[in-house]
Amino acid sequence: MLESILSYVVWDPNPAVFPGFERLRWYSLCFALGFIISQQFMVYFFRKEGQDENLVDKLTIYMVLATIIGARLGHVLFYEPEKYLSNPIDILKVWEGGLASHGAAIAILIALWIYAKKTPGQSYLWVVDRIVIVTAMTGALIRFGNLMNSEIGGKETLTDNGFVYAWHIEELLQSLKVPVESIEAYKPSDRQGELQGNGIVPMNIDIEINKGPYDLADLENTLRRDIKYALTQFNSSKNYYAEQVETPLDLTIVDQGDRYLATVKTFGKAKHPTQIYESVSYFIIFLILLAIWNHYRERTPEGLLLGLFLISVFGMRFVWEFFKENQVDFEESMAFNMGQLLSVPLVVGGIILVILALKKGPKPLKN
Repeated sequence: MLESILSYVVWDPNPAVFPGFERLRWYSLCFALGFIISQQFMVYFFRKEGQDENLVDKLTIYMVLATIIGARLGHVLFYEPEKYLSNPIDILKVWEGGLASHGAAIAILIALWIYAKKTPGQSYLWVVDRIVIVTAMTGALIRFGNLMNSEIGGKETLTDNGFVYAWHIEELLQSLKVPVESIEAYKPSDRQGELQGNGIVPMNIDIEINKGPYDLADLENTLRRDIKYALTQFNSSKNYYAEQVETPLDLTIVDQGDRYLATVKTFGKAKHPTQIYESVSYFIIFLILLAIWNHYRERTPEGLLLGLFLISVFGMRFVWEFFKENQVDFEESMAFNMGQLLSVPLVVGGIILVILALKKGPKPLKN
């Protein structure tokens, strides 16, 4: 019984941190928190190692600009060049989505090289070795933001374990031509006997509707038509839900006095919560790199932390891409998707850096 109850999750958080105020979204908040927390860590690093901590403000500007510009241009060039190069003004519309971590990584490495050239007393590798620690932490926060936005999800698990991403249909049903007061998708406890072990799992949707002037029969006809259409006729709906076109919609409506409660019994597709996989792995990498710096910073050869970061972060990215849905159509015909192909040279670069750092050997202890 317990196994069936815990088998899957219907995931439907509002992407807005404060419902009704759509401008502040979880992704934006996590992105900003990543930089704020990172800045405090860098102040701590600089202070512990006798560097001028006032330089962190300058460094932060380089990092913020490199991350945003690099991530945006990375998506444009790696994933959708034809779309954006045919209409370059759309490149500036960052709020519409489309950021690539590989582009951010390349841009950050270039920006830090420029920073180090203009900052006497700090070598390029010394700076990068500290930056990668907080970058791993920021990556974990950003993937958590993706989870709260119900984006960059995984492929179907084909088992009854995973996440059913339901926010899309809730948002779509808000546009019903009736006075909708609330919509909630959830995992029904009384339908667990319908599990078949194939990843098509029961999901209910409760819709509260203000009575207004609506006749119950007319309302039911409208809901049956419009909800069925929403669940079956959009490509995004077909990707997340398993409502069959040829079967009647399982809909019941209960009169609750001043409102109606419509309950739709349908099915979702259990998918890998790859945002969690990535977020947890990046946070573990952050803790490992931080521990190495904390215990061995005086003897760690320059470039070692950068090399370990590139190997671990982009190595894990290569693995998790096997479980993620492809971002663009052209990846469907590829043995390895774009995220994996872009990860390979970064992992190779990390291996080279680790080898060179180990050849240098540990720094001599200061007297």
